[in-house]
Amino acid sequence: MYEDEKLVCEDCGTEFVFSAGEQEFYAEKGLVNKPKRCPECRKKRRQNNRRRRKMYDAVCTKCGAQTQVPFKPIPGKEVYCKDCFAKETNINQ
Repeated sequence: MYEDEKLVCEDCGTEFVFSAGEQEFYAEKGLVNKPKRCPECRKKRRQNNRRRRKMYDAVCTKCGAQTQVPFKPIPGKEVYCKDCFAKETNINQ
């Protein structure tokens, strides 16, 4: 049903392929617009957006370490540093 389609990146002007698999994924997610940027420019844009994220100072509930989190801590709610969060959510296992 879907066929690979060549698009041009609006940031760098490079031609890239919007694959049939990507088109199917977009359709499943209800996305109607085609990507405007090549995968490399999308990656750079996401990284830049992460750098601009406001960080808030907090104290880890579990170990007491000073840390920063990308949300405003609410008094009485648990906040974990990166290491304790990984242990609590079993990310390392």
